[in-house]
Amino acid sequence: MPKMIAMVVTHGGAKLQRVERDVPEPGPKELLVRVHACGVCHSDSFTVEGKVPGIVFPRVPGHEVVGSVEAIGSHVEGWKVGDRAGVGWFGGSCGYCDRCRRHEAFACENVQAVTGLTHDGGYATHMLADVSALAHVPADLDDVESAPLLCAGVTTFNALRNAGARPGEVVAILGVGGLGHLAVQFAARQGFRTVAVNRGRDKEAMIRSLGAHDYIDSTAGDPAAALQKLGGARVILATVTSAEAMQSVLGGLGANGTMMIIGAVSSFPIDPVAMIGKSSSVKGCYSGVATDSEDTLRFCQLHHISPMNEVYPFEEAQAAYDRMMSGKARFRVVLKMT
Repeated sequence: MPKMIAMVVTHGGAKLQRVERDVPEPGPKELLVRVHACGVCHSDSFTVEGKVPGIVFPRVPGHEVVGSVEAIGSHVEGWKVGDRAGVGWFGGSCGYCDRCRRHEAFACENVQAVTGLTHDGGYATHMLADVSALAHVPADLDDVESAPLLCAGVTTFNALRNAGARPGEVVAILGVGGLGHLAVQFAARQGFRTVAVNRGRDKEAMIRSLGAHDYIDSTAGDPAAALQKLGGARVILATVTSAEAMQSVLGGLGANGTMMIIGAVSSFPIDPVAMIGKSSSVKGCYSGVATDSEDTLRFCQLHHISPMNEVYPFEEAQAAYDRMMSGKARFRVVLKMT
């Protein structure tokens, strides 16, 4: 049997281990993907640290996967061997309704899988994927640059395009890190007056070079007041994982404004009276399904958008994971297969 290499977590909190396995054969509605690059995302910690009950170990993390189709199971249409393919967190659907297409995947008990969590992901030379989970990757997009777009990219792109803002309106990006530096590029290319809200001024020049029209240093004053001076934000996209930071800018929403939350926090307080007075709202937004990933990739292709990555060879997966978890990476970490 042909062999593959995988970086495996044997139990929650364990270090990644390099193991050799037989290359699996795809079953019905499955494809075998030869992995070319895989992003290292903070959500991988759910698997590595065993944070989600019911994970079956050993498990291979990774849900920002770009590769090529190497084998095709039965009952698969629209794909051929050699096609470039991407896989995000969304590992497939049952196909019995359209709830996934209506962005209700988390609310549906029939979601088939979560890549790198309920089934093995992309920290490997090969992986199996359900046909409904695969996104077509444009031929001229680089493997490494495309990989983070399958999670960080589609999450920010989907949130912005579904937030209700119109070209010319103020859209603020709270936090310019792995998600936020992509969100700035998406917001600017979608025609919004893009405002970056970040701590300090050390990143300002770089952030403006990505397309931000205005920059607010959240440590220099009241960021909500600064947004109100710009007319109030139609949308605030909160990419941070700090409830305090979210609360500090919430008052910067304009009339009928929406704060879109994609950074996970347990809770943060709001002022209902102030929100009623503005008819403003707070809304969560999850990542997306395969067709959303395809839309994101095509948009990036058209507008020459790419993440800033730190690249590690596949064999240094543990070092790459540690770098990502340190919070010091600028801005995404990607494993490149050799």
